[in-house]
Amino acid sequence: MWKEFETPEKANKIVKLKHFEKFQDTTEALAASTALVEGKLSKNLKKVLKKIAAKEAHEQLAVADAKLGGVIKDKLNLSCIHSPTITELMRGIRSQIEGLITGLPSREMAAMCLGLAHSLSRYKLKFSADKVDTMIVQAISLLDDLDKELNNYIMRCREWYGWHFPELGKIITDNLTYCKCLRKVGDRQNFASSDLSEILSEEVEAEVKAAAEISMGTEVSEEDINNILHLCNQVIEISEYRNQLYEYLQNRMMAIAPNVTVMVGELVGARLISHAGSLLNLAKHAASTVQILGAEKALFRALKTRRDTPKYGLIYHASLVGQSTPKNKGKISRMLAAKTALAIRYDAFGEDSSAEMGIENRAKLEARLRHLEERGIRKISGTGKALAKTEKYFHKSEIKTYDPSGDSTLPTLSKKRKFQEVSEEQDDEPKVGVKAKKAKIVEVKGCFELPLLSNLYLSFSIIRQYEKENQMRKKIETDWGN
Repeated sequence: MWKEFETPEKANKIVKLKHFEKFQDTTEALAASTALVEGKLSKNLKKVLKKIAAKEAHEQLAVADAKLGGVIKDKLNLSCIHSPTITELMRGIRSQIEGLITGLPSREMAAMCLGLAHSLSRYKLKFSADKVDTMIVQAISLLDDLDKELNNYIMRCREWYGWHFPELGKIITDNLTYCKCLRKVGDRQNFASSDLSEILSEEVEAEVKAAAEISMGTEVSEEDINNILHLCNQVIEISEYRNQLYEYLQNRMMAIAPNVTVMVGELVGARLISHAGSLLNLAKHAASTVQILGAEKALFRALKTRRDTPKYGLIYHASLVGQSTPKNKGKISRMLAAKTALAIRYDAFGEDSSAEMGIENRAKLEARLRHLEERGIRKISGTGKALAKTEKYFHKSEIKTYDPSGDSTLPTLSKKRKFQEVSEEQDDEPKVGVKAKKAKIVEVKGCFELPLLSNLYLSFSIIRQYEKENQMRKKIETDWGN
């Protein structure tokens, strides 16, 4: 079959053009193409087939798709044929389409095919030019880099100017205000004659001027001040660009992932998209993966050491997790990850760009968070629905009674050890001339007590001490008499 379609001349001998229908625009062509891809019958194709069926109803119609042939047979009652030979025939027609259809230049044909292919690909992927998440990945990465550089620059600026005016860093805590003051004043001696009302309040301005007069800083040259002021200008410019980039990121997040932005915020949402690579890749992750996304190192460390796995990753910085108490952070992060996974899939594959679903789910999570917090408060205070339970009253007598349990100095042991130690003491006890009475073991409420032999030893020591005292008394009386 392919040999018959090697050249346009050979192809014209095999097949001839019977009817040609032109599309009005690209939208109509896209609608017809998508209908063919999905196995449906478009309106234009239906009209053309009705004309053919009215003229040549006895002929069979060759179709490249068996599903489309079944639809045509059901709706128009036309007999269709589909086989490997028909597939080869369709392939040959496509290869020589420029020679079979006259009046179409090759350039225009190629441009039309390319435009239709792009439109069809966008439709298949449900792709929108506005939903470009690559810009979000680059913007959040640049924002993090700017924050790091700003911190380094500001730390260097404070340390550098601190040699000249160390008291200023403790009075002005805001970094941007600090740099603006330096850019306007410069040398410490100029603070007394400078007007800082546009930057500082009256109280802070008076405190700064007073500290400048009695400052303990060292003197610096004009060249050093110029370099410090150049650094301050860099800090101010980077801060302004950082604010502009943050506004750009907010707008892009609301355009691409509005529901995710409502659920976790634009910064956390952008970091999740950046960590996954794209919004489509993030939509493929399960809710449990979204929950610990960003804590992979801690997860594998916990699995290796057989400890508790982390409860949250990047989602920890969301406002809902930050509002909850430490006890409820795990529950809230799990519920927030589940709702966020739904919002991600809705933003990635849904045609609607509204944030209604995100607002509704966030309201549910906030209600759940209030319920968890109130339940914890009710347990502590006993107010609300769960009333405090009244304890039973037990009368406690003020008369103190003697507790004989404190007399025994022996440690409390289990039953088995008590029997073993009693038998060992009986075996190891040395034999004396005076036969000691056998110690009785008394059982009281299932507990066995050892005999208190220490009382016997105590009585012998008291008698010996008493005899010694009598001897000493007699000796003193005899000596006194002499």
